[in-house]
Amino acid sequence: MTSEVIIDVQPKEISIALLEDKSLVEYQNEPRSASFSVGNIYVAKVKKLMPGLNACFVDVGFERDAFLHYLDLGSQYSSYEKYLKQVQSDRKKLYPFSKATKLPDLKKDGSVQNVLKVGQEVLVQIVKEPISTKGPRLTCELSFAGRYMVLMPFYDKVSVSSKIKKGEERTRLKQLIQSITPKNFGVIVRTSAEGKRVAELDAEMKILLKRWEEAIKLVQKTTARPQIIFEETSRAVALLRDLFNPTYDGIHVNDDDIYQQVKDYVGLIAPDKVDIVKKYNGTVPIFDNFNVTKQMKSAFGKTVNYKRGAYLIIEHTEALHVVDVNSGNRTRSENGQEQNALEVNLGAADELARQLRLRDMGGIIVVDFIDMNLAEDRQMLYERMCKNMQKDRARHNILPLSKFGLMQITRQRVRPAMDVNVEETCPTCFGRGKIKSSILFTDQLESKIDQLVNKIGIKKFKLHVHPYVAAYINEGFLSIKRRWQMKYGLGISVISSQKLAFLQYEFYDREGNFIDMKEEIETK
Repeated sequence: MTSEVIIDVQPKEISIALLEDKSLVEYQNEPRSASFSVGNIYVAKVKKLMPGLNACFVDVGFERDAFLHYLDLGSQYSSYEKYLKQVQSDRKKLYPFSKATKLPDLKKDGSVQNVLKVGQEVLVQIVKEPISTKGPRLTCELSFAGRYMVLMPFYDKVSVSSKIKKGEERTRLKQLIQSITPKNFGVIVRTSAEGKRVAELDAEMKILLKRWEEAIKLVQKTTARPQIIFEETSRAVALLRDLFNPTYDGIHVNDDDIYQQVKDYVGLIAPDKVDIVKKYNGTVPIFDNFNVTKQMKSAFGKTVNYKRGAYLIIEHTEALHVVDVNSGNRTRSENGQEQNALEVNLGAADELARQLRLRDMGGIIVVDFIDMNLAEDRQMLYERMCKNMQKDRARHNILPLSKFGLMQITRQRVRPAMDVNVEETCPTCFGRGKIKSSILFTDQLESKIDQLVNKIGIKKFKLHVHPYVAAYINEGFLSIKRRWQMKYGLGISVISSQKLAFLQYEFYDREGNFIDMKEEIETK
């Protein structure tokens, strides 16, 4: 299996797509103004105690206060609390972490009001994004994640990923990490560390230690609360850190700054793979070039088609996701109804595993498969689903089919499910139902070009239109495009874009900046 990462950087947002064998399996999109907050560390103040929940609310600067349960304080909370006071006691000289005192573990059956008080400062890390009406979820067990390991202050032991099965390798890694881990730190060794040399592991250890030292220096120097003291790497780099593997054929980026960030990171963790990071310079939008846009249009939405006419219906409620499997107009199998149901269900299991990763669906997922009478067929479906979900990095649990033919799946929910609206509002009538004659569309475009060139003074620009419209404009030797160039100059480029609706258009200058040339309602 080959994998490619496609990173589309736009002025207002950044989108990242992961392709496996050219098939879209993961997609992330976020505004460039917004930050990915999981992993961020703050020094913040307790705002409200909730003894009934044995928890508290903490102000970390979000619209809603963050939630911190007593059990999420962690066993080493007392050690963190004492060290925080020692750091803040002297603003000029940093108290060495190697001299920090490790206090007895916090009792698991204690109560929050005996440990915290309103206004108290705490070191916290976000473990779950704000979802719906809920604020972020916090922990006081701080961790710094790298490619090969996770560094944890006061953890004081070395754990090896259970996915590393060989006893000799587990022992080697444990002894190696113990020899390079400083006092008062613990490490969780990740699966990707298997077979790595001591030099690679030691280099990453130094990077993670530097992040901790820089965070503590911020605590010492700043007095504003809440104050972020450690911010996770950029979304593109964070995704690569978790996903990167030697099978990658390419990482394609259409932005110079993000390209350099990604190249530097890959050069750090896998110097022999730095050449797979490539800057995309094509005129066609990067997602169109790698067939991402078309796959998004077909994969998101309420109805998802898959093999031979069968389809899934995916509904989302506040409590859970519900998936219904339908055979549609699929041709019946020659072996009868039972075989037909099995084939449809197995195909649904393949597509559903992809959809869970693609949409990042979390919480409870209930799947209504087509009823099957044979126990061996139901077991085969359960095993197929388990096998498909092995590629999923999120923690999950799958139950066998119930007597009603329902499969229940729980999947770790860290951020809101990805929802891409694939329905298009008519850009010409704005949903009113009446438009100008479409044959006049090119006249409308020409008036915009005339305004752009002769009134605004922009001579070089790109006009993005629907592929059908682009084909019409470029048709023939004396095409409409050529006539425009003869009249307004050779700086006009016409680009087909699959993300645009039929009579939708967008103008961009030579640097790729969007030019707003639309009137509020152009149908009057």
